[in-house]
Amino acid sequence: MYPVQDVIRVLLGEEVQGASFAVGTIRFPRMLAGVFAGFAFGVAGTVFQTMLRNPLANPNVIGITAGSSAAAVFCIIVLQASNTVVSIASIFGGLATALLIFLLAKGNSFSIGRLILIGIGIQAMLNSVISYLLLIGQQHDLPTAMRWLSGSLNGAKMESLYPLILTVLIFAPIILVLGKRLDMLELGEQAATSLGVDTDKTRLLLVVSSVLIIALATATTGPIAFVAFLAGPIAKRLVGVGFSNIIPAGLVGIILVLAADLIGQFAFTARYPAGVITGILGAPYLIYLLIRMNRKGDL
Repeated sequence: MYPVQDVIRVLLGEEVQGASFAVGTIRFPRMLAGVFAGFAFGVAGTVFQTMLRNPLANPNVIGITAGSSAAAVFCIIVLQASNTVVSIASIFGGLATALLIFLLAKGNSFSIGRLILIGIGIQAMLNSVISYLLLIGQQHDLPTAMRWLSGSLNGAKMESLYPLILTVLIFAPIILVLGKRLDMLELGEQAATSLGVDTDKTRLLLVVSSVLIIALATATTGPIAFVAFLAGPIAKRLVGVGFSNIIPAGLVGIILVLAADLIGQFAFTARYPAGVITGILGAPYLIYLLIRMNRKGDL
């Protein structure tokens, strides 16, 4: 533990013995990774849930993060590639998976139900690919792959955070600008069109922006489970109806990731990645949501 004044001095660029390494090299990059990844997961999750009018329609459930994960694990296990190559492959894996899902779901007319079912099927297929890669992998590569798959802020470095920070700063404002159109899309295709919204163009911009920020977040921290799934519903309960849910969902995503990291590091005798803690929180909510939707006849 270091005094607050020492932490502030380090953040201002001063060299403080001991604190400069602990704060500047380890803690501060770890916190920034949690902030920007959590914001990206929260924003992207609520965009998909709102646009597709279904709480299950988020990047975790419909397979986009599974695409990023499969590409990353392939690079780690088969190619034994560097962290930079793993990150790039993760980004393109997420983009390619999103494109495939939307192309298959489009058909003659866009169908939300078809998209979710196709996404869940692709996620199952990609998870099988990941399991196979882990099965055939060399023993010394498995810890790296498993650590990445669990979703963790461990080992975050400033130089690896710049792409994520830049992407969030560029594409999050685009999502915010499209916020009103996103709310209209939630009313349905016909209602949005009658209100003058170019639904195809708006959906394309929202999907590309959301997939990019969540792919970069996944490439940086791994797939931190259920943050994109939980952030939107929690934020909606906090701010209520009639307000944009984008920024609140991003802030809830930050809180979830940082809180999970703190709990995983200090609440138990052993240390657990943030993704393990969010998975423990998110799985019961997913089961509850499925039961509730089934009773309403939405499944």
